[in-house]
Amino acid sequence: MLTVTDISLQLSDRKLFDNVNIKFTPGNCYGLIGANGAGKSTFLKILAGTLEPTTGNVSLGPDERLTTLAQDHFAFEEYTVLETVIMGHERLYQVMKEKDAIYMKEDFTEEDGNKAAELEGEFAELNGWEAEPEAATLLQGLNIPDSLLDVKMSELPEGQKVKVLLAQALFGKPDVLLLDEPTNGLDTVSIEWLQEFLINFENTVIVVSHDRHFLNTVCTHMADLDFGKIQLYIGNYDFWLESSQLAAKLQADSNAKKEEKIKELQDFIARFSANASKSKQATSRKKMLDKITLDDIQPSSRRYPFVGFSPDREIGNDLLHVENISKTIDGKKILDNVSFTLSKDDKVAFLSNNDITTTTLFKILMGEIEPDTGSVRWGVTTSQAYLPKDNSEEFSTDISILDWLRQYASKEENDNTFLRSFLGRMLFSGEDVMKSVNVLSGGEKVRCMLSKLMLSKSNVLVLDDPTNHLDLESITALNDGLIAFTGSILFSSHDHQFIETLANRVIAVSDKGVVDHPDSTYEEFLNNKRVQEKVQELYAD
Repeated sequence: MLTVTDISLQLSDRKLFDNVNIKFTPGNCYGLIGANGAGKSTFLKILAGTLEPTTGNVSLGPDERLTTLAQDHFAFEEYTVLETVIMGHERLYQVMKEKDAIYMKEDFTEEDGNKAAELEGEFAELNGWEAEPEAATLLQGLNIPDSLLDVKMSELPEGQKVKVLLAQALFGKPDVLLLDEPTNGLDTVSIEWLQEFLINFENTVIVVSHDRHFLNTVCTHMADLDFGKIQLYIGNYDFWLESSQLAAKLQADSNAKKEEKIKELQDFIARFSANASKSKQATSRKKMLDKITLDDIQPSSRRYPFVGFSPDREIGNDLLHVENISKTIDGKKILDNVSFTLSKDDKVAFLSNNDITTTTLFKILMGEIEPDTGSVRWGVTTSQAYLPKDNSEEFSTDISILDWLRQYASKEENDNTFLRSFLGRMLFSGEDVMKSVNVLSGGEKVRCMLSKLMLSKSNVLVLDDPTNHLDLESITALNDGLIAFTGSILFSSHDHQFIETLANRVIAVSDKGVVDHPDSTYEEFLNNKRVQEKVQELYAD
C-alpha cells in the first residue's frame, strides 16, 4: 500500500498541492487526471521520492518496492537491453553484479565464499533465476525481438528505447507501479499488450495518460487532481466524466427538476455498473460501482472549450484524387506510389508506423511541399483547413492572441467584442487574450489553431495528430466537435477513442504504398486478420 499523508508543495508563485491525504491500495489501477499544469507529473515525482514535498510524507508498506517509467531515454546507453530491463529491480541487479564480481576474483578467499553464499541465497529469494526469462518475455510482449537482448541501448532507435524502459518499470512484479504517459511512442499491438498486462496486474498502479481508451480499459479508479486536492472516484474515465457532468446539471437545476435528475443519475450508475463485466479488473470495478451512492458523485470544476466547425458550403461528389505520389527526403524514401480517391462523406484516419510518413503526406496534400512524382487534385467545391503537427512558424511573433486571431476573421467578425467572446469559449478569458502568442504552451497554441480552423468555415479539415499537447478536456471537446462536423476529415492520431469515434475509413500508408480499408471502423480494421497481415507487410523493414 502507498500512503500519502499531508502532502503540500509550495512553488515560488503558487501552492500546487495542499494537505493531500490518500491511500493507493493493491489490486487497483488509479488514473491520475487533471488539467494541464495541475501537477500530475509533479505528484508522481513526489510519490517516487525524486521530489521533496514542502510538507508531509509518502510511505510504502514494509519491504515493498516501487518502480517508475524512466523519462530520460538516454540514461542507459552503455548497458545492454537485457541489463537495462533487469535494472528495474535495483536490489536484484546489485546482487547479480556483486555476485559476478566475487566469482571473477583470482584470489577467491573463504570470506568471499561466505559472501557469495549469502548473495546466492538473496538472489534466489528475489527470484533471480527467473530474471532473464521474465525480462525476455516482457520485451517480446512489447515487440522487442530476442535478437536485441544483448544489443546496447545506444544502438536502438528512439521507439525501441521507449519500450525497453517500459519493460524495465514492469520488471520484477513491483508492489507499486508509477507510469507517466506509458502509451507514448507505442504501436497498437504493444498498447494492447500493456493493457492486458495491467488488467491482470495484482498490485498497485498509478498512471497519467491522455489516452481515454487506455484509461477506460485499465483503470478501476480515477484520482482527480483539482484545486490542489486529490479526490478518488470509483470507475474508469468515462464513468467519472459522465457522472460528474450529470452531477453538475443536478446542482445547477431548479428544485423542481431535482427528482428527475436524481433518477437519471441513479439509472446511469446502474447502467454503467451492469456493463462492467469483462476482465478481473472490470469485475472488481462492478462490485465497487454497485456500492456507489449519490453522495459519492461530485460535479467537476473542469472547464471545456467549445469546439464547433460550421462549413459555409457542402462538398460536391468530388473530394480528393491522389495518384502515384512518391517522396524521398534526405535520401530516404518516405512515400512510394501512393494512390487513393476520397468521396464527400469520408472521414479518414491515416495510420503509419512512422509519423514522418503521415506528416509528409499531409504537407503534399496541402501544397506545402511538392511530391517527386504523382499528382493531387482536390474537388472544385472543397475548401481545406490544415492543423499541422509543427505549428511553430504560426507563433514566431510577439503579437497578442487577440490580434493573431484577428488575421483570420472575416470583416463581420473582426471586432473586439466578437473575438473576445470567441476566445472566451476557447478558455482564453479576460486579459489572457493579450498574451503574446510566442509564449503560449503547446496546448494553448493548439487551441489557437483550432480557433483559426473554426473561423475558416472550411468543409475539409486536414488534422495532423490534433490531440497532441491537449489535455483530456480539450481532447473530449475536439472529439465531440468533429463528430458533429458535417464536412470531411483527413487525420492522423494515436488516440484509439478519437479514431474509433470519427473514422469511417482507415488508410495505412508507408514507403511501400497503402492499405486502404473503406467503410470500416477502427475496431473492424484492427480485428480484420487479412487486413492486418497486409498492414504488417506494409510496415515491415
